[in-house]
Amino acid sequence: MNHYDLIVLGAGPAGVSAALMAAAKGLRVALFDENSAAGGQVYRAPIMPDAKMDGAEFRAGETLRDELSRSNVRLFLGHTVWAVTGDYRVDALGPDGSMSCTTTVLLVASGTTERVVPFEGWTLPGVIGLAAATILLKSQRTLPGNTTLVAGCGPLLVAVAGNTLKAGGQVKGIVDIASRSEWCSTAAALLARPAIFKQSLSYGLPILRARVPIYSRHTLVKVTAQGDQLLAELAPCDASARPIAGPTKQILVDCVAVGHGLTPSTDITRLLHAKHYYSRAAGGWIAQTDENGQTSRERLFVAGDSAGIRGAAAAIEQGKRVGLACVALIRGATAAASEAESLTKAWQHAARFGQKMAAMMALREGHVESIPQNTVVCRCEDVTRAEIEQACEAGATDVNQLKAWTRCGMGPCQGRTCGDIAAELLANKQGVSRESVGIFSPRTPLRPLTISDMTGDYDYADIPIPKAAPL
Repeated sequence: MNHYDLIVLGAGPAGVSAALMAAAKGLRVALFDENSAAGGQVYRAPIMPDAKMDGAEFRAGETLRDELSRSNVRLFLGHTVWAVTGDYRVDALGPDGSMSCTTTVLLVASGTTERVVPFEGWTLPGVIGLAAATILLKSQRTLPGNTTLVAGCGPLLVAVAGNTLKAGGQVKGIVDIASRSEWCSTAAALLARPAIFKQSLSYGLPILRARVPIYSRHTLVKVTAQGDQLLAELAPCDASARPIAGPTKQILVDCVAVGHGLTPSTDITRLLHAKHYYSRAAGGWIAQTDENGQTSRERLFVAGDSAGIRGAAAAIEQGKRVGLACVALIRGATAAASEAESLTKAWQHAARFGQKMAAMMALREGHVESIPQNTVVCRCEDVTRAEIEQACEAGATDVNQLKAWTRCGMGPCQGRTCGDIAAELLANKQGVSRESVGIFSPRTPLRPLTISDMTGDYDYADIPIPKAAPL
């Protein structure tokens, strides 16, 4: 079992930046990620790069991966971390089987999970998340469908629509919960970030040229199968995303890509019993940290969107800052004040735009209230809104009671997909705050594993049989 000064979980922009900073300062660093290449969602590596790939995000991702390849960071890519213990032992499953290592300091940079507020037909084949569409476009170089409807809220709407058009697909419409005035309110923050503004133009101009219909202040209410295609129905909504009376629109497409924001991934920090609090504006539950990114648990740090939604640009700067703090802790010294201050300012500057985007992606109360009673909320266990509210009426007061009574959150995703919505429904039904209903307790294994993956070629014949005890 190897021991490291610092183990970083997550090879997105925050994790890579932290690992590079710590390694450059002389620490022995290991970096884990379940993907086969570093970069995270924003800087996702394509499986088969080609000469046509020359966008800003692709170049930034290639730069990060190149810096990693030239560093002393020990890479464990393609490794699924399934357990982290209180003494900071990390258990992972990789291409060569199970492995374990320990660390003095642990940094969690596990990113986010996409939120989809359920609607009638959201579990149909062909209805996918905006994040899934992004993976298809960036990594697989594959269109979500020949014709696609993009729906939900936040910057991923524009990114998915723009990339779909660039890849040769058709976008039949963009269904946006936000109003035009909400987008206008982000203009100042966007103009303060020239690189992000330029990137936004690269997505927006193809949308304008293709004259894609944009349905502002509308929400997706229903999707039905029509042969090999999907018929999507959208309706006007109010500021809380609650559908209101007005003309509806039906659009026939091959694929519906939908997403309603992001929630920080806190499985590991919750498993290690760090203190957390709920922030709707930051995406949900996040770990309490000091200015260095250290949680309430000693030697446990967080960085990037898993510490609150701020975007990739902010994640890079925060990763550097937290990586520097880890070095200072291990070396028993204070980080250079000038370097720490410079990184903190860069992080705060980058985070301003990210905070604006996070606010647009925040869960809206009317959106959850409009979920139909018989609509599945937990798709792993087929638990509907009606069953969740029936459990509340029977006495369930927090999400873990709800989980025990309905199996909501017990499936392969362990509540990562349904947890945010189930908790909101429970809180609304009781008329209490989100904090009071809690969050699902994390369990090991953190990711679904098969017994054969864990045992490999081991079988009954390999079991050592002790000699019989003497009579």
